[in-house]
Amino acid sequence: MCSNSSGRSETLVKLAQRLRLYKPPYSFHVSDGTKDSEIRFSPGEVGPNRAAVLICLFEDENGDLRVILTRRSSTMSSYSGEIVFPGGIWEEGDENDADTALREAKEEIGLDPSIVEVVTSLEPFYFYTTRLLTVSPVIGIIWDKKAFNPILNAAEVESVFDAPLQMFLKDEDRREEMREWMSYRYMLHYFDYKADNKSYVIWALTAAILIRAASVVYERSPDFDESRPRFWGRSRH
Repeated sequence: MCSNSSGRSETLVKLAQRLRLYKPPYSFHVSDGTKDSEIRFSPGEVGPNRAAVLICLFEDENGDLRVILTRRSSTMSSYSGEIVFPGGIWEEGDENDADTALREAKEEIGLDPSIVEVVTSLEPFYFYTTRLLTVSPVIGIIWDKKAFNPILNAAEVESVFDAPLQMFLKDEDRREEMREWMSYRYMLHYFDYKADNKSYVIWALTAAILIRAASVVYERSPDFDESRPRFWGRSRH
C-alpha cells in the first residue's frame, strides 16, 4: 500500500478524488425479474420522512476497502438485531444529508465527524413500511482508522464491525429470495459474514445500498442478477 507525502494511501486519495466528481444518475434501468424498467429521480426530491445513512469506508492493512456496519440493539422496537448503517432520521438543524448521517453516527457509535471526509452521496432509496421514507446514502472516508474509537449507544446499537466492500459484488456467501409486493417481483439478497467468531446476515435495504455503493466504488456491476426492487428507487411522481 503506497502512501503520499501526507501519509495517506494513494489509492484511497484517487478514489476520493473520483467520488467527489460522482453525480448520482437520475435515470437508470432495473429488472423486476420479468422485464426491465426505468427508474427516474428528481434531484432534491424527498419524501414526507427523510433519513440519511453513512457508508463509512477505510483501507485495512492490506489496502482493501472496508465498510463500517452496526447491529441494532435487540431491545429496539423495530428491526431489532438487524445489520444497518450508522444513520437515522433528519432533524431540524441538519443542513443536508451529510449532517444527518454524521450526527447520527456520532450519537450511535461515537464516530467523530472531524475524522470523516464526506465525498459524495448516492441516489436516494424510497423505503416503504407504514410510511414512505426517503433514505439518502452518504459516502465518507476515514483516512486513519486508528482515530476511530467506538463508543456505542447501548439503547440503539449492540455492536459495530466492518466488512470488505467488495464482497457485495461477489456471488459468494450470498443467498437470494424472490418476493412480491403489490405486484412488484423483486430479489432479496442475503450476505453471510463472519468476524471475530460472530455471524452476521446483511440483507434487505442495507444489502441493496451496499451493492449499489460497491458498484459505484469499483465501477462494475455485481456478479449476480441484482433485480433491485423498483419501489426502493421509485419516484413518487
